[in-house]
Amino acid sequence: MWCPPLNAQEPGRTYRIGFLIPAARESPAVNGFFDELRLHGFIEGQNLIVVFSGFNVSNEQIAKGVAEVIPANPDVIVASPELYVRALHSATKTIPLVSMSEDLVRAGLAASLARPGSNVTGISLLSPELDGKRQGLLMEAVPQTREMAALVDSTITPQHHLEALRDAALSRGVTLSFFMVAMPNEIAPALDDAKAKGADAINVLASPLFFVNRKQIIDQTAKLRLPAIYQWPEIANEGGLLAYGPRFTLVYRQRARQIVKILNGVKATDVPVEQPTNFDLVINLKTAKSIGHEIPAELVLRADNVIE
Repeated sequence: MWCPPLNAQEPGRTYRIGFLIPAARESPAVNGFFDELRLHGFIEGQNLIVVFSGFNVSNEQIAKGVAEVIPANPDVIVASPELYVRALHSATKTIPLVSMSEDLVRAGLAASLARPGSNVTGISLLSPELDGKRQGLLMEAVPQTREMAALVDSTITPQHHLEALRDAALSRGVTLSFFMVAMPNEIAPALDDAKAKGADAINVLASPLFFVNRKQIIDQTAKLRLPAIYQWPEIANEGGLLAYGPRFTLVYRQRARQIVKILNGVKATDVPVEQPTNFDLVINLKTAKSIGHEIPAELVLRADNVIE
């Protein structure tokens, strides 16, 4: 007797995905997400329904979003950042939540990378390690620096991470100062303060707050002629001076492939937490010229992408 294969789409079934994210529906990353689903046979408008258009959700709208998406009982919910995931996790322990977080295990949302142990899985971005890598690259880009700043999201960045960054800077003869923000309207004053206190460059640490408000940071650092490095390579494409990390659009595609496993019947607890595997260094020489800063040639030669 023939039996259908496990973990495969059910003919005639319509699948449902919920969202609670601070990204626009038509952003390149979200478009890439749906394109990846399409490649695996899940096509919006045919066998896939977005049960709640929770796109561009602000922190103030989280409770409303949770109250709308949970009763719709989707097959899986795409949620990030950590604050949004925690709100959903408090409301459901059964609907799979596919997150994107700085460190899901350290945040206590997953027991381990291999076995998440709950209804939460997703992508851990290696942010603590990459913040340190970016700090080193910024020192190479601004070799004369002796006073460096870090823009810090005080709501998510732990103290031990800041201490490790400070120790690493001191080992290279650089003083590192932290400028803490928690709200968008605090970003520009913090950058102004960093410049006024003598910072030669600034490391914009990993944070959804800084990604969502990246244009403000790009514009303000350009105004201050302050060299800066960012979390996502796409930010350098948009006018940031330097960026190092996984591409935001590729991480969303990676996340979509985790969604495919769940829609095909794998339990969230059996879907390992993944980490990015490809990292790009992007240098924007147009921005360097506009702020009057010259990037050392040896660093430019190492870049994966140079914008001229």
